[in-house]
Amino acid sequence: MLKNIIFDFGGVLLDWNPHYLYDPFFGDKEKAEWFLTHICTYEWNAQHDNGRPVAEGTEELVKQHPEWEKEIRLYYDDFMKMMGGQIPGMEELVKELKAKGFRVFGLSNWSVETFALVRPVYPVLDLMEDMIISGREHVMKPDHRIFELALQRFGIKASESVFIDDNPNNVKAANEVGIRGILFQSREELVEELYQ
Repeated sequence: MLKNIIFDFGGVLLDWNPHYLYDPFFGDKEKAEWFLTHICTYEWNAQHDNGRPVAEGTEELVKQHPEWEKEIRLYYDDFMKMMGGQIPGMEELVKELKAKGFRVFGLSNWSVETFALVRPVYPVLDLMEDMIISGREHVMKPDHRIFELALQRFGIKASESVFIDDNPNNVKAANEVGIRGILFQSREELVEELYQ
């Protein structure tokens, strides 16, 4: 019996995309894509999601690529320009689920420093009963330990819970620890999956 719904944040409740910052900055989507693929990479950002201080990671990358210093520093100096707002309809859906009696939680890979900027801005986050942020815990999805930590801290059972994420690897990991994983593609598809 489903009692608990655990949401990822980026790509599910919140629209986060570095291209929102870098496409206008470069004035060229292809150049922005090259920069995000080769300089400020997903793997580099993930270090901060895993608890590494932003300043430390930034200084190391600037030393490696001094010709890109301005662009590298922009990543965290102007982080909020990467935010596109709440995913349409998701705040309403979370309210609806809570009204039906479901317990609602958050589990997100996010730097504790940048999450502190995001946290006060988006009302959907206030609807979470509790949340786990990877940067605070120094462990991140798809590591099984962060799911086990969530179950323990939230005081819930895997068999009574679903986890919603836009990353297939994280959905797979949730399934492996006994939580039903749902790959988020749209609000409409999510509603169908939840109520089927």
